[in-house]
Amino acid sequence: MMRQFMGKEKVMTNDIDNFTPKSDFLRTMKERGFIHQCTDLSTLDGKLLQGGLPAYIGFDCTATSLHVGNMVQIMMLRHLQKCGHKPIVLMGGGTTRIGDPTGRDESRKMLSDEGIMANMAGIRSVFEKYLIFGDGPTDAIMVNNADWLDKLNYIEFLRDMGTHFTINRMLTFDSVKLRLEREQPMTFLEFNYMILQAYDYLELGRLNECLLQMGGSDQWGNIINGVELNRRVDGREVFGLTTPLVTLASGQKMGKSLSGAVWLNDDMLSSYDFWQFWRNTADADVGKFLRLFTELPMAEIERLEKLEGADINEAKKILANEATTLCHGAKAARTAEETARQAFEQKSLSADLPTVSVAKTDLEKGISIGDLYVTAGLTKSKGEARRLIKQGGARLNDDRISDGETVITLKQLNSEGTIKLSAGKKKHILIKPE
Repeated sequence: MMRQFMGKEKVMTNDIDNFTPKSDFLRTMKERGFIHQCTDLSTLDGKLLQGGLPAYIGFDCTATSLHVGNMVQIMMLRHLQKCGHKPIVLMGGGTTRIGDPTGRDESRKMLSDEGIMANMAGIRSVFEKYLIFGDGPTDAIMVNNADWLDKLNYIEFLRDMGTHFTINRMLTFDSVKLRLEREQPMTFLEFNYMILQAYDYLELGRLNECLLQMGGSDQWGNIINGVELNRRVDGREVFGLTTPLVTLASGQKMGKSLSGAVWLNDDMLSSYDFWQFWRNTADADVGKFLRLFTELPMAEIERLEKLEGADINEAKKILANEATTLCHGAKAARTAEETARQAFEQKSLSADLPTVSVAKTDLEKGISIGDLYVTAGLTKSKGEARRLIKQGGARLNDDRISDGETVITLKQLNSEGTIKLSAGKKKHILIKPE
């Protein structure tokens, strides 16, 4: 058993490995690998058996879309709803103005109120793919913490809530320690973030009878603050549950690919590229990702993760199809798989490959192959393109490029009026003159 001290209080987490949940939700969370820490598993398990338990996860509105790094939390809310409970999606319309310092060396960029609202609308469209919203007892709701944070009287807030937080303990939080150890500045504005997050939990308890906050393992300290604030101020017993940090087998942070963030909105990343991200999963990650990011039965997952050699590709395609179906729909998943089959197995062109437009006049003059690879987003620099060519991984219309000084003109257009550029065996882009 592990203890987490908050001043004179003790918050206890059960031995997760030896705990056998009775509720559908915690049983699902445990067998699929979602649970890292929980304030009181046995008592929470009993509350969940009663059904209809409201639980929330908070998301700041820093971009118009979430990315795959947020999918563990999204899938938790989806499982919660499917098990008969009520998901609350908390949008940080207020806290986004500050920015969560957790895991960062520097302050986040300040956003305008208009930008925050636009981001919130884009993020809602993500959740509408995974959750059912409405007025029913288990229908999801989306709330905005600006609704209560904007109304706070600063002096009154400090008097009523500030006494429940000590600077001594706040300085022990990883989000603060990281900045101090690296001698990076942390503003008083950011220092207040953890207090406001705890206050969010208090308000959600009052307004929505919320009994559970979930989040990533880096949020454990912040969640404990909210659990204790509910107990101290309102005498309410609430709970906290965190997920383990999810990284790729390479050690890279989940949510990133070689070409950048793997966004969940169509307008920021095509369903084809989304499918490809999952298809390119490392062998060592397949079983874990099938558990976390699909709803396949555990027996099927256990079968798939035992595959070896070339057979593991079957599991990767199933992972890609299942994850893409949840995010973009079954039709988009089928189209992406067929496009990949044509591009990689038949080496043919397909209108469904990602397309980058280039000015026709530029192609009339001629564009260096290095510049074209950068424009297409297949490499980050001309130097990287030259290295790709030297290593034999660059292809033009499926023919290997051997000369790093090659100039591309309209003469290289294929019969479909495009130019196909490839980086390795799995990254392909169509160049279309306009």
